[in-house]
Amino acid sequence: MAKTFMICVDNRGYKTSLETRKVYEVLADKTAAQHNQLRVVDDSGEDYLYPENFFADVTLPPATKRRLKLAGV
Repeated sequence: MAKTFMICVDNRGYKTSLETRKVYEVLADKTAAQHNQLRVVDDSGEDYLYPENFFADVTLPPATKRRLKLAGV
C-alpha cells in the first residue's frame, strides 16, 4: 500500500478520532475513493474511512517523510 500524508481540516462527528490541523497517514484504497472517502490512520492507530473533504493535501519534504516512516507512521 502506498503511503501519503494529508492534513485534517474538518472533524465534525469525529472529534474523538481526528484533530484539525493534524497530519495523518492516508492509505491507498480505490474502493473508498469511489465513495469519496479516504482510509486514514487516525489517533487510535487503526485505519478507518473518513470523508475525503475532511482532508487537504500536504507536501512534506523528503527528509520529513523519511523520519515519519522511521517513527513507524
